[in-house]
Amino acid sequence: MDSTQVVLWSKTGCHFCGEIQSYLEAQNQPYENIQVDGNDALRNVLETQYGIRYIPVVEIGGDNKYEALLNPDLEELTKALESYNQAV
Repeated sequence: MDSTQVVLWSKTGCHFCGEIQSYLEAQNQPYENIQVDGNDALRNVLETQYGIRYIPVVEIGGDNKYEALLNPDLEELTKALESYNQAV
C-alpha cells in the first residue's frame, strides 16, 4: 500500500493546477485537493507555512513530514514522488 500522501493547493481555472491534477490522476496517485478559491484564510496558511500566497503548491510526505514544491513542474513532481515512494 502506498502511504505517500500528496496535497495539491489549487484554484478553479488555474492551468498549471489542472496539469498537476491530470498528471496525478494518470499516475493513479491519490491526493487531497485544497481549493483556495475565494478563501483568503487558506492563502494565509500558505503564507504562514511557506511565505507565499500563490498556487499551485504540492506537498508530498507522510508521517506528518511534508516537503513542499512551491513552483512545481511535472518533472520535479515526478522525481519527488519517485523519491518518496521508494522510501516508503
